Amino acid sequence: MKKILFAIISLCVSTTGFATGVIVLEGNYQGKNLYVQNPFAGSGVGFCVQEVRVNGNVTTDEITSSAFEIDFRNLQLKVGDKVEVKITHKDDCKPKVLNPEVLKPKSTFEVVSMSVDKDLTFKWTTKGETGKLAYTIEQFRWNKWVKVGEVEGNGTPEENSYSFKVAPHSGKNQFRVKQVDYTGQPKLSKTVDFMSTAPEVTFTPAKVSKEIGFLAGTTPVETMFEIYDQFGNIVKKGFASTVDASNLAKGAYYLNYDNKMGEFIKK
Repeated sequence: MKKILFAIISLCVSTTGFATGVIVLEGNYQGKNLYVQNPFAGSGVGFCVQEVRVNGNVTTDEITSSAFEIDFRNLQLKVGDKVEVKITHKDDCKPKVLNPEVLKPKSTFEVVSMSVDKDLTFKWTTKGETGKLAYTIEQFRWNKWVKVGEVEGNGTPEENSYSFKVAPHSGKNQFRVKQVDYTGQPKLSKTVDFMSTAPEVTFTPAKVSKEIGFLAGTTPVETMFEIYDQFGNIVKKGFASTVDASNLAKGAYYLNYDNKMGEFIKK
């Protein structure tokens, strides 16, 4: 996920002979304008900001005032377009951008459709995206939502289609996607169900010295798993048909696998 950049570039000398600084902001147009607090220059003559450029072009915004608006509507930008703002100012003062977060991508997607095909491809179509954010794919396992993958979003408002190969457990499965933007609050999709015909998985042995094996009947089978110690710390996780337990300390452990939860003893 791309984050907004807000940095002061080192001082340079302008063609007028005065040292200047530059504030640079990068992000995506979200349909809102920037507001800038513009103090007087340190010398007391004139205002601090000397020039504003958006994507390399000098704006026509009125910058000779104590506060002004960088109006993106005049630039014929589309929601989701990349934006680079450069504010050149005198070096004896510092303007302040009051709302830099408006260039940060925000999660605004709407789900049009979701499905899981027989070939185990999870597909979803969205609309209304206004910035590039990753979609996290989650599966409901072991009484919680577990991250199983990630796909980068296109960040454009028209319909966008995505797909991800999933590994269902036996029985009923549930999948969803989510995005987390600069607010830190996740935006969740609805869930989609998928009934797997795969056989149930068991593990062996209950008292382990070297290796844990996962079986469908008598056949080794790969499954997602998590191993926790007695204190609730996760010590191993992955997707495999066997797990090397030789380096685990002796004691009791909790094992999540397939759609089940179990326990074993490390000898």
